[in-house]
Amino acid sequence: MAADLKQIEQKAEAKMLASVEFLDETLSRIRAGKANPHILDGIKLEYYGSITPLSGVAAINTPDARTIIVQPWEKQMLKEVEKAILNSDVGITPDNNGEVIRLSIPPLTEERRKLLVKQAKQEAEDAKVSVRNARRDAIDTIKKSVKEGLAEDVAKDGENEMQKLHDKYIKKIDDLFALKEKEILTV
Repeated sequence: MAADLKQIEQKAEAKMLASVEFLDETLSRIRAGKANPHILDGIKLEYYGSITPLSGVAAINTPDARTIIVQPWEKQMLKEVEKAILNSDVGITPDNNGEVIRLSIPPLTEERRKLLVKQAKQEAEDAKVSVRNARRDAIDTIKKSVKEGLAEDVAKDGENEMQKLHDKYIKKIDDLFALKEKEILTV
């Protein structure tokens, strides 16, 4: 029976970890006024007949805090890359000089910063809901195990472990959000 509890715990922790990793990935795409190549991660374009991420057809660099340089490996891809960036939800107009594409990151207005913090907070809340759901599912499974003969004190220990895991991952989410909020609000 203890092996079952371990399995339930591992499954719940895997879900919680996935929620935190997804949040981290999502927050990295939120533009915080600094040049961050991750804001281009969601851009895909057609390359030799298949849909390819932008990083698969071009080198992406940040020479300074306000600029992202996109340099396609093949010169004929310059127009395609420019079009893909324009059609994306990045919200920055690319500057194509015939060699590279330059994205100038404008400084964020106070209003825009508040909106981005709100967006980041919502992403963090969504991640917390996922962690809570993983805890609830695990506790439900433990309660079913009691009906199937698991000792109640063992079940209580399992529930306490789930709560500890829950608290650990909620703290990680809060820390990630606090870091992103600081990054967004730093002028």
